Amino acid sequence: MYAIVDIETTGGGGTARITEIAVFRHDGEQIVDVFHSLINPEIYIPPFITRLTGIDNAMVKDSPTFSEVQDHVRALTKDAWFVAHNAKFDYGFIKREFGALDEYFQRDLLCTVQLSRKIFPGLKSYSLGNLCQSLEIIIENRHRAHGDAEATVRLFEMLLRNDIQKLIPIDFYQ
Repeated sequence: MYAIVDIETTGGGGTARITEIAVFRHDGEQIVDVFHSLINPEIYIPPFITRLTGIDNAMVKDSPTFSEVQDHVRALTKDAWFVAHNAKFDYGFIKREFGALDEYFQRDLLCTVQLSRKIFPGLKSYSLGNLCQSLEIIIENRHRAHGDAEATVRLFEMLLRNDIQKLIPIDFYQ
């Protein structure tokens, strides 16, 4: 199983928090479950983040906090590879959110940036937007968790189909 994740945040620093999360649970052939939610970060969302994501303070005011969605995140990522584009970023935020709830969160990571560099070498850029453009993957709702995670699912499926070097583990939890 693979948990393909994308988050949006209030920024990149140590005090930044999650504002949106999407998790697609995938069995290597298809999506088997999905969770998506705006998250009330309980801190101010800066204007430059709102310009990038379209997520503003009013949108998340009545949204659940991370502690209110933790069960969904835990369930969809349990016994699955944590897959994300620049996985350490998304994983770091989620791990920190669980840590704030006094819970140790650990998953094995697969980074679609690193995998793409090995499976599709020689491309000009491996950012999600440029990579999807190069591979003709349509991203709907760019810089939003659901849209970017859905594009990462399509990218991951393409990586699985083209992984002649067998870089992607397919039987770790079976």
